[in-house]
Amino acid sequence: MADDSIACGSVTIPRSELSVRFSRSSGPGGQGVNTTDSRVQLTFDLAGSPSVPERLRERALRRLSAKLVDGCLVVSASEQRAQLQNRRAAEQRLAEMLAAAFAPPPRPRRPTRPTKGSTERRIKEKKGRAVTKRLRGSASHDSD
Repeated sequence: MADDSIACGSVTIPRSELSVRFSRSSGPGGQGVNTTDSRVQLTFDLAGSPSVPERLRERALRRLSAKLVDGCLVVSASEQRAQLQNRRAAEQRLAEMLAAAFAPPPRPRRPTRPTKGSTERRIKEKKGRAVTKRLRGSASHDSD
């Protein structure tokens, strides 16, 4: 690989901290599918990584708790037929997951009230629908 690290938002993770495993992939691929180890499984030890600052590590561990196995994040890719393409896809997926986990929490929503105009429009529309339904009902009773 030309680049030695993966950028995840503000954090850069060296590839030396990733554990890569290859296995046989299911799905299309012709005769080569039975002999080629094209499925890639990347494992990143989030809990023990020295490249992740402590405050970001805690935030990521909390947000990714459902996807972690013993503090390790595991990402698999087997969509492509080529091992290199699957490795790039897995690295891209890992980077996106970590960047989302490292991102600061969204600002809290400040409650607002509907404007007077929007309230009046809503009431006017409701009354219009009520009139339409009332006329519909009386027309069907007249024919009985």
